[in-house]
Amino acid sequence: MPTWEQVVAFAVGLPEVEESTWYGTPALKVAGKGFARLRTEAEGGLVLMCGLDEKAALLASGDPAFHTTPHYDGYGAVLVDLERVDAAHLEELVEEAWRLKAPARLRRR
Repeated sequence: MPTWEQVVAFAVGLPEVEESTWYGTPALKVAGKGFARLRTEAEGGLVLMCGLDEKAALLASGDPAFHTTPHYDGYGAVLVDLERVDAAHLEELVEEAWRLKAPARLRRR
C-alpha cells in the first residue's frame, strides 16, 4: 500500500516538483500548478490530475482503487484510494499527471 510519503518521494524525482499545499491540504506542484493532492475530507484518498479519457478508462476498469464524486464530474481528476492502488500503476499515473501540468521545456527533459 503506497503512502503519501512514497508518492512524494517518487514525484520529487521529476523535474521541478515542489511540495506545497492546495486547498489547504498537502500537494505536489510543478511550475506552480498542482497535479496531486492528498484529501483530508471524510472520503480521503489522493486527487490526481488526468485527462478525461484516462479518467473514464480508470473508472470503467472496475478497479476499486479509482473513484470519483459528483464534485469532480466533468473535471480531469480521479480519486485514488492509496490502500487499494498498485504502487507501480500509481507511479505511472503520478508521472502522467506531472506531464499534464509541466511546461513543455520540462517535459522535454
